[in-house]
Amino acid sequence: MSKLTLKQANTIIDKALAKAREMKIKPLGVIVLDASGHMVAAQREDGASMFRLDVAKGKAWGAVAMGCSSRALAKRAKDNPNFMITLAATAEGKFLPQTGAAVIKNAQGEIIGAAGASGGTGEEDEACCVYGIEQAGLTPDAAA
Repeated sequence: MSKLTLKQANTIIDKALAKAREMKIKPLGVIVLDASGHMVAAQREDGASMFRLDVAKGKAWGAVAMGCSSRALAKRAKDNPNFMITLAATAEGKFLPQTGAAVIKNAQGEIIGAAGASGGTGEEDEACCVYGIEQAGLTPDAAA
């Protein structure tokens, strides 16, 4: 299994932030985690509120931990809120099932991490992550 590199993570973030500026959305926090949920890289744009990286991390951590997009987790949370509340408690607050993160896959289709963003709407955050992942030559999974 290939590992997510710092260079790839920085590309994801740079391109996600560029997409956010192109879309004219509020300042973002963007984080990239490896397959074990450890931070590889993170940035918070000037003017982004203090919680942006925390929210972005919760979205990305949930996605990589569960092996699916945060969009899929948000849908599951609507269908089974008690399970998601219990899961968030079990994860000691690291788990946030809200749209705005995408799983990162390598060329073999293996999950090698996740990117999460916060600052815009969930859809805007997700679009920025997806764009950054694609620009890094990796495959995003943001499907519901």
